[in-house]
Amino acid sequence: MSTTAGKPLHEERLSVPLRWWVQGTMLVAALWLTMVVALPAVFAWAAPVLALGGLAAALTSFGSPRLVVTGHDLRCGRARIEARHLGTPEALDAAQTRRAAGPDADARAFVLMRPYVRRAVRVPITDPADPAPYWLVSSRRPDRLAAAISDLVARSR
Repeated sequence: MSTTAGKPLHEERLSVPLRWWVQGTMLVAALWLTMVVALPAVFAWAAPVLALGGLAAALTSFGSPRLVVTGHDLRCGRARIEARHLGTPEALDAAQTRRAAGPDADARAFVLMRPYVRRAVRVPITDPADPAPYWLVSSRRPDRLAAAISDLVARSR
């Protein structure tokens, strides 16, 4: 993998799955059905419209984190770390991710996990001034993310 003209080595968004949107819309429809029989039309329509707006805002916000590996750093959501502070990343399968986020977790680690993404990447932090021993980040393509981080780390040394 290489970066050309500022193009990221890896980029992905941890957006929520389509079924969450469908289920949320069905919940709002059920809300509308309960209100349409009991309230005046203006209220029966206003409440579901507001609920649908709230649902869209919540799902968009929860699914907004981006994972970006540039030629200089790793960005996970709002967090950013320079390449010189990264160790060799490890792509985790579903079982390893469950253990890493559960029984084997370190409370000092930086964690960006989403429940609808079953795999992750663990990236050791080599900066002695950083209290986090590693970053644990959900990824739909952990092998690609780990390869991009490895490429970034190799370039920085």
